[in-house]
Amino acid sequence: REGELLLVTPMYAEAMKAVLGGAVAPDANSTLRITYGTVRSLDPQATGEANGPFTVASQLLKKNTGQTPFDAPQKELDAIRARNFGPYAAASLGGDLPLDFLSDCDITGGNSGSPTLNDKGELVGLAFDGNKEGVASDVVFDGKTTRTIHVDARYMIWTMDLPDGADHLVKEIGLEPKLQ
Repeated sequence: REGELLLVTPMYAEAMKAVLGGAVAPDANSTLRITYGTVRSLDPQATGEANGPFTVASQLLKKNTGQTPFDAPQKELDAIRARNFGPYAAASLGGDLPLDFLSDCDITGGNSGSPTLNDKGELVGLAFDGNKEGVASDVVFDGKTTRTIHVDARYMIWTMDLPDGADHLVKEIGLEPKLQ
């Protein structure tokens, strides 16, 4: 199979160039790739809680079943029930803790774990997945349907700070733990 793949790879690359009208963006494996986008939901017109661009901690409580894969650690669930979010809460989200968010960034295989920066160059998350509509975006990118999923940096730090008690990691990234 590897030999056959080696034979068709050049033809595949030429077909990609033809479809995209010229040059093909490099993949994220061993190459620097910078993209930009906007935080946005899949359906900006929808009004339901689950339709927003952010998933928040209170939604995690509703989805937790205690069974894999929806079995959050008890310490985390208790902290969420107590709304013990400290400085990691987002006033714009009703004081809830943002867990992840969607954007219309154009990513590809190998981008998982890439930093997400805001317009000030501040780390606000890590790209970790995409929606099913984005699977074809390596060939044809459609910003109306393609979404990248980013874990929110506030959730990452909150998790280290409170539920996991990993103060040493919070300090290692240059911050001071805020919660007990």
